[in-house]
Amino acid sequence: MIAFSLRLAVSGGREAVARLLTIVAAVAIGVGLLLSTLASVDAIDRANQRQFWMNTGVKGGTVAAPVDPLRWSARMDYYRGRAVFRAEVAATGPTSPVPPGLSALPSPGEYYASPALAKLLGTTPAVELGDRFPGRLAGTLGDDALPSPDTLAVVVGRTVDEVGALPRATTVTTVATELPAVCDNDCYGAGVHDDALVLVLTVVAGALIFPVLVFIGTATRLSAATREQRYAAMRLVGATPGQVSVISAVESTVAAVVGTVLGFGAYAALRPVVAEVPFTGDRFFAGDVSLSPSQAVGVALAVPLAAALAARFALRRVVISPLGVSRRVTPKPPSPWRLVPLVAGLGELGYFAVNHPATTNAQSAAYLTGFVLVMFGLVIAGPWLTAAAAQAVARRTHRPAALIAMRRLGDDPRAGFRSVAGLVLALFVTTATLSIMSTIDANRSALNGAPEVRKAVVDTPLLGPEKPVLLPAVPDGVVARARAVPGFEGMALLHDNPAGIGASQDGRERIVPALVRCSELAQIPVVGHCAPGAAVAAVDRNGVLDLQAHPDKEWPSAPVSADEVARLPVFIIYATTDDSPAAKEQLRTLFAEEFPSYLARMAEDWSSEGQKKLQGWRQLADVVLLTTLPIAGCSLAVSVVAGLSDRRRPFAMLRLTGAPLRLLRWVVGLESALPLLVVSALAIGTGFAAAAMFLESQMHYDLVSPGLTYYGLTAFGLAASLGIIASTLPLLRRITGPEAARNG
Repeated sequence: MIAFSLRLAVSGGREAVARLLTIVAAVAIGVGLLLSTLASVDAIDRANQRQFWMNTGVKGGTVAAPVDPLRWSARMDYYRGRAVFRAEVAATGPTSPVPPGLSALPSPGEYYASPALAKLLGTTPAVELGDRFPGRLAGTLGDDALPSPDTLAVVVGRTVDEVGALPRATTVTTVATELPAVCDNDCYGAGVHDDALVLVLTVVAGALIFPVLVFIGTATRLSAATREQRYAAMRLVGATPGQVSVISAVESTVAAVVGTVLGFGAYAALRPVVAEVPFTGDRFFAGDVSLSPSQAVGVALAVPLAAALAARFALRRVVISPLGVSRRVTPKPPSPWRLVPLVAGLGELGYFAVNHPATTNAQSAAYLTGFVLVMFGLVIAGPWLTAAAAQAVARRTHRPAALIAMRRLGDDPRAGFRSVAGLVLALFVTTATLSIMSTIDANRSALNGAPEVRKAVVDTPLLGPEKPVLLPAVPDGVVARARAVPGFEGMALLHDNPAGIGASQDGRERIVPALVRCSELAQIPVVGHCAPGAAVAAVDRNGVLDLQAHPDKEWPSAPVSADEVARLPVFIIYATTDDSPAAKEQLRTLFAEEFPSYLARMAEDWSSEGQKKLQGWRQLADVVLLTTLPIAGCSLAVSVVAGLSDRRRPFAMLRLTGAPLRLLRWVVGLESALPLLVVSALAIGTGFAAAAMFLESQMHYDLVSPGLTYYGLTAFGLAASLGIIASTLPLLRRITGPEAARNG
């Protein structure tokens, strides 16, 4: 029976072969995308695990072991907006633990850098970067210590006393191998576990796969009417229901098996491409983009099995009653209950917008099921909406083409909607994705800082468990070296205020301003100015450190002399430049070299991590759009052609009774265009609603309009869909000739 089924699958000539090839292509695309998505999620987990060592010294991040202790101090440095992880280590004996990526700890005066940082050190002037790291480059860190080939990291060898003098210095006997339960802004290797990127990637995975499943289902229905009649004839001549099921399952399973094999090949070809996409802000190692054995076996078995079950479900009428295929009757109309899944999906998202899930896994489960349920609801509700729209149009039109098209849609709204289901889902995915990305972009672009603020380099104490040790003074030699940097414009020293001069009360918090000499404040007008005649100003520290310019701000004068202020410890060094990257990095390196217990920051540093991840989200949006829209177009073309093929005999009969070819073209066009436009409007509105609830729940953002790109893509998608429908109309002349009206 199986051998007979295989011969039967290709015995229908070019039409049967074309149908099988289409199913193979659809399955291959779906499997390739599914495997790539699974591998991307696994790659994020592997990248996370390889950076856990950076959490060494964090409370709860390490355990005790009977070895020589290791003195450890870690911080995050920056270079031109890119984060540089920096660990200062000192061994106390031969058995001190060694971080991954190293065979031995660096000696004092040595350091090991990641390959990306070593390359950067070789191409960047030392005064901009290399002088921050004392000693010489002794080697590079191995890949097992790096989450990405783009990671910038360095392990610096120090003496025990040197590490002890640094902020956040601690003593450990093991290197961290997991993420601590609590991170108070000092987990440098937290990865993306607690970030919205995991949630966005989870939702995108569902958004990618669902249209592909619709495409596969559409492809398997090619020539469905012809196959139903063929299987019904077999039943009438004595074939058992089991034999018909075997024949159908073999035909679909063979195509699915071949498509699955090609899908694994497509995944292998896509692996290097996926590795280059910075989903997390950095690229993956190519070896990280891989599947677990259980995932590979699961996909290899599940896809052909699903194809066989789909074939069995599609032929249920033939198995139950072969005469039902020949005696066509109007199917039972869809009921309004089909709206329940859609409403339930929106209700779930709305519930979690108010009741935020506590954990990342719970969030992923909540949003993934919500979005998938909404997409499933659109597919389920589509036929009812199509039938309702067809009835409304039929009551208001008297044109023959419109009446015939609306009558046909009313008789079988499922078939009418099926042709546009892929595009409707693509519009929902496009709307939700671009709305989310646009809102994130609008909210996080404010982190870039005002243009004048972006010219500044601000050196502040590294915060740690203990109270920071402030600089007693800034040597004149350091000031002279700073002023000698090309592009330097001005510098002011903001001093500590132990006497609390000008302090104010904000609720329970006492706000103590910093003190600055007005002669220096005039050099950095971006933060404001002194009152006329004042010698010293009391400046709000938070106001100086925020990302907005305050040139018109007049700070209150302080009743203390400039000489007295000059003798107070320095809390903040604020320098401005002409905005050249070289000048800013040279000042940062100077401050890092002279004041190791302080950290020099720029406005672009505060936003660098967010911008990296935002870029990753934009990449995801591009992947979604470039994948779902073409797949939806293919699904639409296949559906329209399949519909024409299944209805060639009724159309041929209409032509024999005198209906002009132009009338039939209008009928086909209206049958496809009405459900497309009606359900697309619902899909777009649903996409906006789903995005708004996701943003409110996860990020507490109000929805921002996606902009011209979205509206242009939507208009293009609808116009292209109508064009695809129009491109199939010339087939009517070929398939509705007199020979098509014959029985058998």
